Amino acid sequence: MYLSIGNDMAVRASSIVGIFDMDNTSTSKRTREFLAQAEEQGQVVPCDDLPKSFLVTSEYGMNRVHLSGLSAHTLEKRV
Repeated sequence: MYLSIGNDMAVRASSIVGIFDMDNTSTSKRTREFLAQAEEQGQVVPCDDLPKSFLVTSEYGMNRVHLSGLSAHTLEKRV
């Protein structure tokens, strides 16, 4: 099954490690470091809108961070 994360993007539901709210988690220094490191390594998949949440996925040994314009609560309801 696939989860639509907005902007005509979808990810496999089985590959989702976590769904995180951008406002609540970006206050943490560790989360900011994690996102900066993922950006440097080219693991971030951007969105067209202002990101409200991000998903961490792991599939085929590759980790990715998908930014989404949808709220974490909306994404969790879709799962």
